[in-house]
Amino acid sequence: MPINSDKPHLWKADTCASVDQFNKWFMRFAPRAYRDTRKKTIQSVEQGLYLTRDLTSIGTDVIKSHPGILPTLRMSTCPPLARDRLIGLAHSTKSLVGSLEEGKLPPHLPEGVLEEHLKKIAAILDVDIFPWLAEKRKPTKEERYRSSTIVADRLCGAVADPIVRNAQEKRQLALIEKYLTRRGYKRRSLPSGTPLNQMEAGSFAFRLNVLVHSQGADSKTVKIPIDTVVQPKQAALPHLPLLIEAKSAGDFTNVNKRRKEEATKINQLKATYGEGVVFVLFLCGYFDAAYLGYEAAEGIDWIWEHRIEDLDLLGI
Repeated sequence: MPINSDKPHLWKADTCASVDQFNKWFMRFAPRAYRDTRKKTIQSVEQGLYLTRDLTSIGTDVIKSHPGILPTLRMSTCPPLARDRLIGLAHSTKSLVGSLEEGKLPPHLPEGVLEEHLKKIAAILDVDIFPWLAEKRKPTKEERYRSSTIVADRLCGAVADPIVRNAQEKRQLALIEKYLTRRGYKRRSLPSGTPLNQMEAGSFAFRLNVLVHSQGADSKTVKIPIDTVVQPKQAALPHLPLLIEAKSAGDFTNVNKRRKEEATKINQLKATYGEGVVFVLFLCGYFDAAYLGYEAAEGIDWIWEHRIEDLDLLGI
């Protein structure tokens, strides 16, 4: 039986309660999450300055040895360059730049081709925030730190939303774990090769990759991540566990842009495991009637974080 998707008369009040809950959390904890990330980022930028001799030596060798400094270099340009913009200006490739930003060199790329790309990438610098470059001198300690904080702020500004989203997701999963352990559930990973319907009764796992059949003409087996997978204590194997997707949002616009993601997911799950799949959302934040109505029409139900005890209605 539906839990919340069939009760539109409650949606407005629940949305208001959920927005208030998200905003309260944001005001208390998001600044700290951002500050912690900024502190680590400043240290990373300072390391980049050290490796490049305060940006006076940005040769291909240093990028090869320490490809993870590329985000620092991107944010040192005027204006700061998004990853895709850097790819366009340097006539590089998404896979190459993506590999560098992950801290590794692209595999199977000829040395000469890599060298040419790195030369183009290293050619763009912003001397406005690095005054010592134009003056051909070493920076003072204060100048180095000031420039590091500017670059760090640019980096953190570019990923501010993911920083907050990741902190919120971590908090949501911790709340689910606390709720389940109080009811006697054990957190255990699903052994490799074990069918989903053979998951141990009374156990749960986070961020489990579930095999599904992709949709379209070239249907094939793919893995999709599920935030929380719970096998009820009373389940008689084989039995499909409950699938829970944690979602939070700090505005109404983005959730309505991304609402098709869950619809795609549940269609893939049903095509693979049948109509009996139980897939619900765990919501906190800005989810309005437009979003909720769309999900309900797709056959997706949800649990509000501010009423987490509704999880019991799933048979937990």
